[in-house]
Amino acid sequence: MKSSTTQTLIFTVFLLLIPTSFAAPPKLKDSFTQCVTVFKPSVPIQNFTYTQQNPNFLTILNNYVRNLRYFNGTTRKPVAIVAAAHFTHIQATINCAKKLGLQLRIRSGGHDYDGMSYLSTVDFVVLDMFNLRAIEIDPKLDTAWVQSGATLGEIYYNVANKSNNLRGFPAGICPGLGAGGHFSGGGYGNMMRKYGLSIDNIIDAKIVDANARVLDRSSMGEDLFWALRGGGAASFCVVLAWKIKLVPVPEKVTVFNVETIGNRGVIPTDLAAKWQEIADKIDNDLFIRLTLSSSNKTVKASFMGMYLGNSEKLLEIMNAKFPELGLNKTECIEMKWIESVLFWLSIPPGTAPTSVMLNRIPQKQIYLKRKSDYVQKPISKPGLESIFKILSENENVSMAWNPYGGRMSEIPATETAFPHRAGNMFKIQYSSNWFVPGEEAASDCLSQTERVFEAMSPYVSKNPREAFLNYRDIDIGKNLNSTYEEGKVYGVKYFKNNFERLVQVKTRVDPDNIFRYEQSIPVHVSR
Repeated sequence: MKSSTTQTLIFTVFLLLIPTSFAAPPKLKDSFTQCVTVFKPSVPIQNFTYTQQNPNFLTILNNYVRNLRYFNGTTRKPVAIVAAAHFTHIQATINCAKKLGLQLRIRSGGHDYDGMSYLSTVDFVVLDMFNLRAIEIDPKLDTAWVQSGATLGEIYYNVANKSNNLRGFPAGICPGLGAGGHFSGGGYGNMMRKYGLSIDNIIDAKIVDANARVLDRSSMGEDLFWALRGGGAASFCVVLAWKIKLVPVPEKVTVFNVETIGNRGVIPTDLAAKWQEIADKIDNDLFIRLTLSSSNKTVKASFMGMYLGNSEKLLEIMNAKFPELGLNKTECIEMKWIESVLFWLSIPPGTAPTSVMLNRIPQKQIYLKRKSDYVQKPISKPGLESIFKILSENENVSMAWNPYGGRMSEIPATETAFPHRAGNMFKIQYSSNWFVPGEEAASDCLSQTERVFEAMSPYVSKNPREAFLNYRDIDIGKNLNSTYEEGKVYGVKYFKNNFERLVQVKTRVDPDNIFRYEQSIPVHVSR
């Protein structure tokens, strides 16, 4: 095994060998760096601005690239990266991007699956929020202000430690997610049946708008605050920080992960059928994700769950509502809520401290594709058998079925910009990962993903075929010309009937379309 020093050296050489294709013209780079300096931010901006000539440029760019498909010699590199350390850095970046006609990409964690926070087909600047990651928890442990560059791992760790493990926050299971983008797209996690999404527990925000003004909920107005919660903040402004409402968690939660390939006396299709019957109707404290994958032409069904309570009560519920799974006491593991975050990362209990979730840079990067769907009616057993068959023929694709119900069915679809509420049984995430560069591997995995996605069309939502904004998918439409018509193609899939209101808000707060990207909310141009 190579030493860490050797690995670092090899990686550094690798970065230096990547050609900066589509490099920005020197004059444009010089103009931008001069411009942000002229604006004289309160904290000197020079040490936080990286141009392509800076020896740390590619490292800073790559640190928050989470999909290697978008980090190679053929992808256009930004004119500059501004790793903002003060709100005046954000103001200067917005003003200079406007002045020089540069597109702006806003990145808080880099987990957008199709790389839109660090990609563009024209000259652009990346505003990276990773330096803005302060977390301020109020003394009563009811609320906290978290800056957009804070990761979920940092939020969870600080909240748990400050509250003696009696508070948590409903958000995603990946600790590396940046709060900025994750919250503004909805924020989906395994406490959503109990507490809803992240956005359902956000009570204020501080932003920098298209005119470089710093605003909060009161000064921005309720329409924009509504849009930020589920509509994707990068279409409207830069979010500096969110005020979140903390939620109570028990001293112990219970987790389990049951994997079956017919080895529990019940075939997987029967278990999947039963899961559909109960997953969105069972106790709100219980979340059971069903993951389907295949190997050697055989489909595996994995039932991974978390119960906000002890194992005794969990077994009582499961024996009454889902006895077919045969969950037994030895498969139930009681732990602190903060420890359950590691369990969902497949880290065996007791093998790592919870502080590992503070690691911001992943040890391994991959090539990936993700897609999403919503299911509103039970899939029949023949339908499940057909799905299992297509999975067995496309073994690089897995599906995670995430149950709805509970609090999600109680919140009106118009309460926030996120529209996917009552009427949905579960959401699907399609996943395909590969680990080698090159068109052949990419083409094979992308083709497999598309085949599975197409095969699922009879069983999922229709007119529109709905999609989840946080699972960015450029395949469902893109807006290269910033037109309303192009934006509506993907807009109604992500936002359904809320799309028109989002367009109205966008047109009012950013009429010049400063905050735009391939799937942003369009401006409604009057004719």
